[in-house]
Amino acid sequence: MKILTAKYVLPISAPPIENGAVAVHGTEIRAVGKLDEIVDRIPAAPVEDYGQAAILPGFVNCHSHLEITAMRGALDDVENDFAAWLLKLNAIRASFSESDIRLSALAGAAEGAVAGVTCFGDIGRYGVAGLEALKTVGLRGVVFQETEFCVANHTATEDCDTLFQKFWALRANRTDRVDVGLSPHSTYTVGPRQLELIAEFALSNEVKLTIHTAESRDEDNLLRRGIGFFTDIYRKYDVEWKSPFSTSIEYLDRLGVLAARPLLAHCVTVSENDIEMIVSSGSAIAHCPASNAKFGHGYAPLGKFLHAGINVGLGSDSVASNNACDLLQEARFAALAARNRPEDERFISAREVLAAATIGGARALGLDGQIGSLETGKQADIAVIDLSHIAQQPVHDVHTALVFASNARDVSMTMVAGEVIYSNDALTRVDLPRLSRLLNELRPGIVTAK
Repeated sequence: MKILTAKYVLPISAPPIENGAVAVHGTEIRAVGKLDEIVDRIPAAPVEDYGQAAILPGFVNCHSHLEITAMRGALDDVENDFAAWLLKLNAIRASFSESDIRLSALAGAAEGAVAGVTCFGDIGRYGVAGLEALKTVGLRGVVFQETEFCVANHTATEDCDTLFQKFWALRANRTDRVDVGLSPHSTYTVGPRQLELIAEFALSNEVKLTIHTAESRDEDNLLRRGIGFFTDIYRKYDVEWKSPFSTSIEYLDRLGVLAARPLLAHCVTVSENDIEMIVSSGSAIAHCPASNAKFGHGYAPLGKFLHAGINVGLGSDSVASNNACDLLQEARFAALAARNRPEDERFISAREVLAAATIGGARALGLDGQIGSLETGKQADIAVIDLSHIAQQPVHDVHTALVFASNARDVSMTMVAGEVIYSNDALTRVDLPRLSRLLNELRPGIVTAK
């Protein structure tokens, strides 16, 4: 048993506690409250005092692509053209060796741990790379095995058989901390019959799903009008495709995917009717405002999502599209972007976006019974954010100090299941300087692959 204390403790599920403490025993939280009260109850437990800091649940990054971390900055020259960005990403990824992909995923997991992320929702074409990365660093998460490009109905059964074999092989390696799910990449890269088969498989086997949806104008043009870049590409390469002439959400509902309650990533171009369908299905949303803005895709209506009662978590997306895995930065951007929508009557608070970065992400991944808030009996997944920097002073409100005056570099400790995995500028399981060196040695190969 040990007691963690700081100027502020943010349970998220309850108001902040000044001069608060969290008692940890093994993997679990045993008590949350005022320091003097907890010390009175557990007088023999050692006390670790973090001083002018905030103790809160570890951040949940519910939408990421760890295996392409090494592409940070390598695609920025085509970020104004999403279709070209996707093509270039696939070209560089094809040049990666298996060891390159594993290194890239490990670097992404390490970056998250240093930034106070304790749990990832990670999508990987080579799912084992993300799974091994989370296990190596000591993180929690759900690794979603992603589909290959496959839109043709006549190969759907064969394509799904291959996908499900990969899934079962990956799932055999899951642990108490890392679960496994499936990710049909998107409505424009996975055919309708395959989407139906994946949804049926997920429902029959209680498998978690996530899918990119309603992310861009190119996708919206393809789905609703049958025009645009993707249509031209399909024609050029004689790819079988028939537009459903509906929104992406309507299309997923028609195919039975919403019945599996997927985690829907992005949802930028959703309609009012789409939001109602998401609510009715009980699906969740991974909100990735920085990535969406970097591409110029627009802003997902966060205020409408929250007003409708949808479970919303925050995602960094890949650092190839965002350039940083920083959930405090993501929370800040989410709040500012939402406040800057003149048609949105809801004024998003710092408290709300911190909740999205913690318990919201946990709910989106179906893990809120274990993590996402500081409560007795939950797993001790904890982040400590230093608040002593001059740029954070004075602290009038701890929520606004964290969201609007702090970033990942203020994280001083990250704990998962009671195990400290980051402290004193070092990971406990991974050599950060060596990892950084290896990542930079990989860079020349990426430049050549361009």
